[in-house]
Order: sequence, then C-alpha cells, then structure tokens
Amino acid sequence: MRTAAILPVKRFAQAKQRLGASVDDPLRLELARAMVGDVLAALTETASIERTIVVTGEPSVADAARARGAIVIDDTAQSGQSAAVTLGIERALTEGIERALCIPGDCPTLDPVELEALLGPSADGALEVVIVPDRHGTGTNGLLLAPPDTIPPSFGPDSCERHRALALAAGVVCRIERPASLLLDIDTGEDLTALRTRLSTERIRAPRTRAVLDRTAAKGRPAITTPA
Repeated sequence: MRTAAILPVKRFAQAKQRLGASVDDPLRLELARAMVGDVLAALTETASIERTIVVTGEPSVADAARARGAIVIDDTAQSGQSAAVTLGIERALTEGIERALCIPGDCPTLDPVELEALLGPSADGALEVVIVPDRHGTGTNGLLLAPPDTIPPSFGPDSCERHRALALAAGVVCRIERPASLLLDIDTGEDLTALRTRLSTERIRAPRTRAVLDRTAAKGRPAITTPA
C-alpha cells in the first residue's frame, strides 16, 4: 500500500510558545529546528514511507525537506495543524497515495523501527484509522488514515477521542497504538524535563535535539527554568 507521511511545521518564530515560560527564546527556536530535523530524518529512514509531504511556511524547513527528497507545500495561511494536514492530504491524493501517516514535528525520539511496526502489512483497499495518543492519552501524536481522506483531521485538545468518534461515525475500523517513541511530544517545560530524563537514561534517537540540549548544558545555560 502506497504510504506517505505528512509533516506540518509552523514557522519557528510561532512554534513552542508554551515553552516560553520554561526556556529562553533562542533555545526555544533551536529546539524547534532540531526536533523537526530528527522527525524528518526518521521519516526518511522508514522504508514503508514512499513519500514525505512537508507543509510549512518556514524556509529553513522547506530547504531541508527538499534536500531529503520530500514534497514541500507552502503553508501561506498558517491556519493551524489540522488545516496544514488537510493540505498535505489533498496533495497525497493527487500523488496516488493510499495511506497517510500524519506526524507532528515535536516528537524527536521518533524511531523508524517502531514506525515500520506501526505501518505493518495492510490489505489493499482497507478502510482504517489508527490513532497514536500523546503520553497523557488525550491528544493525538500520530494519525494513520487509509485512505488519506477517511476522516478529516481534527487536532488540538482532546483530539484522540475526537478522532475516534469521527472514525466510528464514518463506520471505519479504528484502533489505538502506543509506540513509545511517538508518545512524547514537547509542548511544555514538563515535557522537556521528561525528554531530558529519557535522553539521559535510555538509548534512544534524537541526535539533533540531544546535541542542542548537551551544548546548552555545556555552556552553563539553563535549558529549563520552571515547569510549565
């Protein structure tokens, strides 16, 4: 089954605003750039993903994505994650894509091995929605749609249950999966603390994000000031 990944990325100046109380602006921008780089690398290394579609208004992300062979859509409207993913889905359909994996740019530990297991064999023509919740069980960190327009994307607070309800209303098979590397997205100081703990205690990916945090620590700059 032809599969594409859809990666929406905000302009970095607008990204990770909820980290503002916990990290200074230069680090926030560095982290946003590094996390997107780690996610883009993992998607590129996942054999089952035929195309990566990046929807962004951030020029540096567009350049990096094109260098990896991704399709880039200019997100001129900047109307939010759901609208950006919708643009990606529309492009995926024109490319003849049969299944779309919608992934945020702030899950830096994303592991291609886990993505392969998530994508797994799927019968041609099968209708399916797979939801990967965040670590709190309420948001959506991954949305696998077969076909790509099976349900409309509806990200934001409580989106896990909302996506599940949309799938049920559409009469589509829906399941929840929890690959460890996709559960932790970085929105708050508490999330960043959890990421630093994982990086220090587990052998996981995120080389670009790890490098930013290590460099910050080496310079004596506090990566985190207060939990948010």
